Amino acid sequence: MGLKALFEPRAVAIIGASSNPARIGGRPIAYYLAAGFKGAIYPVNPNRDEIQGLKAYPDMASIPTQVDLAILAISSTGVADAVRACGEKGVKSIVLFSAGFSEIGEQGDDLQAEVDKVAKEYGIRILGPNCLGLYNHDNGNCPTFTSGLEGGFPKAGRVGLITQSGAYGTHLLSMAKSRRLGVSKWISTGNESDVTVAECLEYLIDSDTVDVIGCYMEGVKQPEILIRALKKARAAAKAVIIMKVGVSDVGSEAVQSHTASLTGSDASFQALIDQYGAQRAQTTEQMFDVLYAASLSPRATGSQLGILTVSGGAGVLMADAAEVYGLSVPAMPKQAQTRLIERNPLCAPRNPVDITANALNDFDLVGESLDAMCNEGGYNLLVAFFTSLIGSPVHGEKLRKVLSDRMKQQGKPFALIGLAADDVLEQYEKAGIIVFEDPSRAVAALSALAKFHTSFQQGQIEDDDLPDIGEIKLPREKITEAVAKSFIQRTGIAIPIEQVVKNPAEAVQAATDGGYPVAMKIVSPDIAHKSEAGGVALNLANANEVLEAAQLMLRTVAEREPDARIDGLLISPMIGEGVDLIIGTERDPVLGPIIMVGLGGIFTEILKDVNVSLAPVSPKLALTMLQSLRGAALLSGVRGQAAVDIEAVADAVSRLSVLAVQNANDLQSIEINPLRALKQGVIALDALILARVND
Repeated sequence: MGLKALFEPRAVAIIGASSNPARIGGRPIAYYLAAGFKGAIYPVNPNRDEIQGLKAYPDMASIPTQVDLAILAISSTGVADAVRACGEKGVKSIVLFSAGFSEIGEQGDDLQAEVDKVAKEYGIRILGPNCLGLYNHDNGNCPTFTSGLEGGFPKAGRVGLITQSGAYGTHLLSMAKSRRLGVSKWISTGNESDVTVAECLEYLIDSDTVDVIGCYMEGVKQPEILIRALKKARAAAKAVIIMKVGVSDVGSEAVQSHTASLTGSDASFQALIDQYGAQRAQTTEQMFDVLYAASLSPRATGSQLGILTVSGGAGVLMADAAEVYGLSVPAMPKQAQTRLIERNPLCAPRNPVDITANALNDFDLVGESLDAMCNEGGYNLLVAFFTSLIGSPVHGEKLRKVLSDRMKQQGKPFALIGLAADDVLEQYEKAGIIVFEDPSRAVAALSALAKFHTSFQQGQIEDDDLPDIGEIKLPREKITEAVAKSFIQRTGIAIPIEQVVKNPAEAVQAATDGGYPVAMKIVSPDIAHKSEAGGVALNLANANEVLEAAQLMLRTVAEREPDARIDGLLISPMIGEGVDLIIGTERDPVLGPIIMVGLGGIFTEILKDVNVSLAPVSPKLALTMLQSLRGAALLSGVRGQAAVDIEAVADAVSRLSVLAVQNANDLQSIEINPLRALKQGVIALDALILARVND
């Protein structure tokens, strides 16, 4: 009810209302009147009888009817009393413009706590404080003082914009107007003492008048609501583009774990974006290009790009961009190429299809080429380069008619590269054709549409897809590799048959009993990186080698790690050839456990070829993570090497992710490095489990 009152109020009060429409307390009234808000507007100011042509009231109690939404444009010191007055009046929601709260430090924190307490007492939802409010085109609701509405409102459309920064949000709103973006709703959340970006995102996704959402985020609150909202967006095939700033440090435990150094909080956030089908923009331009394309274009049905051009050079440029952005550029069928050459001997019909300037002599060539590319080439996406011709007073209208008529019939995303006045561009956009000056940006926008198609097609990952590992409670103190492996084995992931011994003589006996060659490692809960401490020896082939290695190892480790507890030596058989991977979990302080998989062994730090997802993941999703590694070909067998059991790797990733979620409150990280993938099955050759440090 609070959010409904915030976005769809029937009556609004402005506390601190001003007769001057340029002032913070006057702008919302001016905007409400200009937008044609159909509800009641009640200015509240004890020093005025009339404000901007409306009757003014001395206080909330004197307003004669129910008020759903109150706007507070007053000093922070008076906010708590004003909120209480709103509560007594039955107000459901408040937009709090006032600054001077948690953003200024301890004094502001105290004021914030007081306001929050009063709001909670009356069940009032608050947007802000320190926010610019919102704009809802659907009903003319304008509780905002943004300068982004000066000079007129954005055109009607199905785009929603959410921002945690007020000033930057104004910039986004102004850009939306200049980019001719159709905006349904715009929201600035400010300090987020109550209403968050995540809740606003869910509200927009549930809205019947919003299909595409751009979001500027500085931090994540209520991650569970954010995840729920993104799931809803994917199920409803609504495009969400997020620009996330502020990359946090990975934390003090990173030095002990490769996983932590490879999966900082920004990687965790990216995993959230990837897993639930949203897309991330690195720049404002990127975000608006995708918003523009997704709000105007028909939905993509695949990732095959057809390129039509009057310039061979531009065609090559766009083909190169397609490779960068993950689009395929398959050739036209031979029969179609032959027919196009017969019709236009000067053309190059392969794809890119270069019709040359000969199109100026016969505009039917343009339409016929597009038809052939759609109907015979089977391209899901199309891009065309016509430069200044689209704005030509001689040829422009003929070209627009041909392109618009053909693409309306085809119903496929179509990007046009050209230069023209805004009125010409608007005509193309009405036909669902997006226009760019830069070919590479056009191809990038089409790629984004193809990626949304892929994400919308993916099924949700359900809990019943997860493996059953039973209940495994991990300890909260430091443990050795041997103990860590015993817990790993309980999940269903295989480990070597190995033995912990106390001294060199026992090491020789264990190696002889198990068979050579063997590996030897120091056993200590205090040494995470055993190699640097001199605590690893491999391929020991006989008793003498084991004895000498054991004596040297104990001496070296004592010198390099004099304070470490030494529990003995771990004797393991050498395992046959395979592909080494690293799989690990890390606790993100906001998003919770994440799971990472990548190439292991010496490649871990060098290549950093890893993929990250929120935990838990099903074997199906883990398999997708593996297949999208840059080095995925190593798993399939290259240069005569045998393929490994990739399904077993995916199963191990899934099992480890379930273990991490079971122990989310007590666990910092788990790492298996390497996990050796064999022709059949996998085996964990090393393991590290770190308990969570008290917050």
